[in-house]
Amino acid sequence: MAFPPGLDELVAADHPVRVVHEVLERVDITADAGYGSEENYQWLEDEQNTAYVKHNEFDRDQVIRNETRSRNTADQFIYTPLTNRYRCPAGKIMKKTGERIKPNHSGFEQLLTRYQSKNCTACPLRAQCNPDCEYRTIEVNLNWHRLKQKAQNRLKTKRGIQKRKQRCFDTDPVFARIKHNHQFKRFLLRGIDKVSMEFGLLALAHNLRKKAA
Repeated sequence: MAFPPGLDELVAADHPVRVVHEVLERVDITADAGYGSEENYQWLEDEQNTAYVKHNEFDRDQVIRNETRSRNTADQFIYTPLTNRYRCPAGKIMKKTGERIKPNHSGFEQLLTRYQSKNCTACPLRAQCNPDCEYRTIEVNLNWHRLKQKAQNRLKTKRGIQKRKQRCFDTDPVFARIKHNHQFKRFLLRGIDKVSMEFGLLALAHNLRKKAA
């Protein structure tokens, strides 16, 4: 990748677009969790591309047991799409009270919806859940939750597990060899076209080494 460390999620939305339109009209995309943003998931859904892309909480969710999770975080509240309401751990209904648009670091607009309980004064869980306020309020991105769940369901299918395993030995070792064995840590050229050409030469050299081995 021709991007500085930590900027995968920022630039990833444009990167799959280039790959898909330059290589194939329809392609299965596999990528690591750095590309698992709402912006990318939404683009993939709009383009009707099948993707096996982790979100940044996928691996954590596989190892943390339900009994060790906090019951009072918003992701543990139960959502009912039919009525567009949440239910808190104490069983109280939380109704929608508003929404707002929040642009992320790349300018993508996220819709955040706010839900509030009616009264928490006599709730037995108030000390752990909401000690400082009379009402518990949560703000959630419903579209992001939906897209994450869709991606998670696909990653857990038989093909999704195969894709995750395959990526580990198809992709990561290539970059490891180029960066560590051949000490290529920085691009010499600047600009997408020049960097693409430079990396193309690196990939060609890598393939020639494999062929000659």
